Amino acid sequence: MVGLFENRVMEKQKVAIGMSGGVDSSVAAALLIEKGFDVIGVTMLLWGDDDKDAKDAKMVCDTLGIKHYTVDFKAQFKSMVMDYFAKEYSRGRTPNPCIVCNSLLKFDAMQAYAKELGADKIATGHYAKIEYNESLDRYILRGAAASEKDQTYVLYSLTQEQLKNTLMPLGELKDKAETRQIAQRLGLAVADRADSMEVCFIPDGNYRDFIESHSAQKCPPGDFVDARGNVLGRHSGIINYTIGQRKGLGIAFGKPMFVTKIDAEKNQVVLGEKGSEFSYELTADNLNFIPFDTLKEPIKVLAKVRYAAKAAEATVFPEGKDLVRVKFEAPQRAITPGQSVVFYDLDGDAVIGGGVIQS
Repeated sequence: MVGLFENRVMEKQKVAIGMSGGVDSSVAAALLIEKGFDVIGVTMLLWGDDDKDAKDAKMVCDTLGIKHYTVDFKAQFKSMVMDYFAKEYSRGRTPNPCIVCNSLLKFDAMQAYAKELGADKIATGHYAKIEYNESLDRYILRGAAASEKDQTYVLYSLTQEQLKNTLMPLGELKDKAETRQIAQRLGLAVADRADSMEVCFIPDGNYRDFIESHSAQKCPPGDFVDARGNVLGRHSGIINYTIGQRKGLGIAFGKPMFVTKIDAEKNQVVLGEKGSEFSYELTADNLNFIPFDTLKEPIKVLAKVRYAAKAAEATVFPEGKDLVRVKFEAPQRAITPGQSVVFYDLDGDAVIGGGVIQS
């Protein structure tokens, strides 16, 4: 196994690093410079309120003594990420916009722009490792040394070409504290900047206003029903609910009730008693595999059904050209259509691949 981020750079390569204005990408840029790369900073303008991020990124680049560029991807971000997010919620699904943004913009469009600037590779401030496996003749995605910050879940959709041309220098750092210590040592003004926790384009967390303003389809009230279709009450619009939700239903039942399904066509939210929010299996499509191109036979994996979920033992069965069925050894809570299921090897380190949950 060969690491892509060695102690010395044999030939001085030009690397364009995505600079968000945060501490992670700032330190990643500094580490690349220390390793001898010819580094340029690039800030992607994605939505209306990211001008401050661009200013912070330029300030860091000035401190590091490197050039800084901005590129306007707002139109692409709106069509590929924001509109997609609103459409999926209107369909009763719960999408992960970061995964789509990573695949289509932060790596794909970014690599194309980096080539225009004469860069050999791009780099990001993600916590993950990219390695080349000689026996497989493929690039492999592995978990970061800082396991609590590992971001491989949102990177599973990266292609071989994207992995080949990307560096992730934070993958070897032991924790976020080390990242901030490096930033402080270098005198970077963003050393203590707080991490972004919300969906970037909905900073106030008001999903309903955003979705209704970006979707031609409104979300009127409808019926709460049980698994048999019996009406239990009225809901305030399907975009206000997600699978596994118990609190905030707006109606009292005298016992815990959980959202188990959202039926956009019927405008119904299906509720069930405690235990019904668990399931042993799911189906997924929009697949991407990293150590191989196509899954041809069942494979045992550790699988995560959401970013913060604990990886669980499962078997992945190929069901067609772009469909798999995943069966878990133990039931999983709140398997949610629109979210991604990500597969790891049985050591929980190397990413096998993943897909978008359908049911």
